[in-house]
Amino acid sequence: MHKLLAELIRFHRKKSGLTQVELSEMADVGKNMVHGIETGILSVGFDNLLKILHVLNIEIEFTSPLMESFFREREDAKG
Repeated sequence: MHKLLAELIRFHRKKSGLTQVELSEMADVGKNMVHGIETGILSVGFDNLLKILHVLNIEIEFTSPLMESFFREREDAKG
């Protein structure tokens, strides 16, 4: 999964016409962080990962066999 995420970010960055420096500036993270993520050599905090994904318009989707039940119980709890 880690390698897939690195490839996904690199692909989107390049298709967006951004350099690693431009992406890092837009996401307000260090250039070394973008390089490290794209090469798979750096662990990154979730908040910084979200910043990068946001700039690249990549959304995270949560899936599990229990999602339907989760949302049903969540709605029930809201009243």
